[in-house]
Amino acid sequence: MAAHKTSAVVDENEPLEVLFALHPKFDLLDWAGPWEVFHSALHDVNDPESKAFDCTIAADEKTVLSDQDVSIVSQIPYKQAYEDLKNYDVLVVVGGNTDEIIEKDAEPLGIISAFAELQKADPVRERTLLSVCTGSHFLAQKGILAGLSATTHPDYLTKFEILCSRAATRDLDERTDVQENVRYVVNNLRFDLGNEDENPYIRRKSDARRPSNARKGSVSLRGSSTRENIARRAAMRLGGLRVITASGVSAGTDAALYVVGALVDDESANAVARRLNWTWQKGLVVDGVDV
Repeated sequence: MAAHKTSAVVDENEPLEVLFALHPKFDLLDWAGPWEVFHSALHDVNDPESKAFDCTIAADEKTVLSDQDVSIVSQIPYKQAYEDLKNYDVLVVVGGNTDEIIEKDAEPLGIISAFAELQKADPVRERTLLSVCTGSHFLAQKGILAGLSATTHPDYLTKFEILCSRAATRDLDERTDVQENVRYVVNNLRFDLGNEDENPYIRRKSDARRPSNARKGSVSLRGSSTRENIARRAAMRLGGLRVITASGVSAGTDAALYVVGALVDDESANAVARRLNWTWQKGLVVDGVDV
């Protein structure tokens, strides 16, 4: 369950709150990969008690059936998820059965919009929206991806492009830059601290300097609560909401590892990858390099 925290997260050792928003006939691996990553991640890889994330499942019913006929028990109903939404740092939506959900305008469509609106209204706290596989179709339908770069399962790229185009026309907004052949796409780069020329966190593709050895994650999480960086974040699209779209099924695990690296540190993410015996394939970070 989500703990009550202040708007700005200042304790780097406090678990971050992750909400998984499930729907009927969701894809099981879309959920299981990121869940395993977040559940395993530690603030201190040498301290098994230093959990980096607390995970919560929300669904319309007490049990939700996956497309693979596996039932998952939800921990809270959507009504409670809305009430507690301000306490969550990461929202994860997964693919499967997307056409029916969009046609019925059912969850998780509503909570996606609410989470994005919350970030725009409260940019003091950093939030991340992660979609896996065709879960990005929900983001496209709600206009979240306007002016951003995004991807989806390679078999559904054409349908995804149509959804993005329709949303841009409907909302009179910018189009989405749809990316192919990438594991995941990250918008609103996490590390936006200080002067760009001196920033140890931003790594641009055109930057020929040696990569910094500065620690990422929780150190910058504290620094991001300064007035200057809150103002910068507020000026970004969606109030600085970090939007990550992972491509097909297993790519959700790669994207979740990125989130661990961003919000904790790379040592924690690499430790999770070792535990899972997983070869972490990096993705595309807009205006940055995934290192």
